[in-house]
Amino acid sequence: MVVYVEAAFLENFLLDGLLLYLALKCARIKPSVWRLLLAAAAGGAEALLFPVLKVPVWAAYLMKIAGGVLLVLIAVKGKKCKPYFVAGAIFFFLTFALGGLLTAAYSFFGVEYEEGNGFLVERAPVGLILGGAGVFAVAVAELAKYLYRYRKFKRELLPCKLKAGEREVRWTGYADSGNNLFYHGNPVCVTSAAAIFALFGRGAKEEGRMTVGTVNGSRTSPVFVCERMEICANKETITRQNVYLTVGEVSPEYGLILNTALMEA
Repeated sequence: MVVYVEAAFLENFLLDGLLLYLALKCARIKPSVWRLLLAAAAGGAEALLFPVLKVPVWAAYLMKIAGGVLLVLIAVKGKKCKPYFVAGAIFFFLTFALGGLLTAAYSFFGVEYEEGNGFLVERAPVGLILGGAGVFAVAVAELAKYLYRYRKFKRELLPCKLKAGEREVRWTGYADSGNNLFYHGNPVCVTSAAAIFALFGRGAKEEGRMTVGTVNGSRTSPVFVCERMEICANKETITRQNVYLTVGEVSPEYGLILNTALMEA
């Protein structure tokens, strides 16, 4: 197997640096530039060391895993074990994922490889490797953003129980910081017309009307008063009396858009 030292070092320096950076960002750890460069350089040095070692395949895998652990230890700064564990798990996952992507790309473009030794460095176009790594990095970044947004959204879904007269309903409420609706100085929650009917029945009595602004413009909507509302947030139950409700657009994922002022003291 022929290896060009400069190409092998630079290629692995860039790939390891990229994977470590993505792992730190996904783990929400602030990257240190000098630590990242040092770890990437260590990854490049490891790439030069492995081909000259004559060891069994199982030993080679153990050495590569140990080398990955070393890179994480260099790149991450902290006194607790959790950041190292999280960043390390993400780093190895991304390494295997990128390896699979490059393997598929190599097979598609007919790049030769030797069984057990990896792909020949001089036969794999640098543009193919870096291009695949770039696409992979963009995909990982977008996926991480989506997952964190979805996680935040799920955290803001809260079980609620509303009572009006003899009627009692349970809905999932969404704590929306963008809900700034107030009626006579009181916070207002938004729900659907069907939900109003389920809670109050045919004899629903309007407390008044208010203007509600939406992406489709402004409209006047009726306001109703719920005698009692219980919101389960952070393993605590928040109880509010005489909560104002109005009719608006609500997502199928929840039945109530909460006004976050209800959860303040």
